[in-house]
Amino acid sequence: MKVKWVGIAAAATVLMFAGQAGAAVDAAAFKALAKKKGCFNCHGMDKRILGPSLREIGRKYKDDTSAPDRMAVIIKKGSKGGVWGKDAMPAYAKLGDDDIETMVEFVLSLR
Repeated sequence: MKVKWVGIAAAATVLMFAGQAGAAVDAAAFKALAKKKGCFNCHGMDKRILGPSLREIGRKYKDDTSAPDRMAVIIKKGSKGGVWGKDAMPAYAKLGDDDIETMVEFVLSLR
């Protein structure tokens, strides 16, 4: 009987921390993907390079419910500039929808 309760307690602990672990995985997945695709050549996490910092983007669009869809289109098709300055963002048309979703969700989580 004692073993059963220990197992239940262990399972409850794992479930309690599952959401927190998922967030860390998303950050790691984002960083690996962004590095592989060259995002950090133009966007710093906390500082501007050619484009705005990722944190700056997250703060600007945190309450904008249409931002995820617009950001996905900008990542996929690129932009001609204007919102953040004169520099354009190149298109990442070959990037899969799941990868784009990972990028958008992570950036919008930044404050």
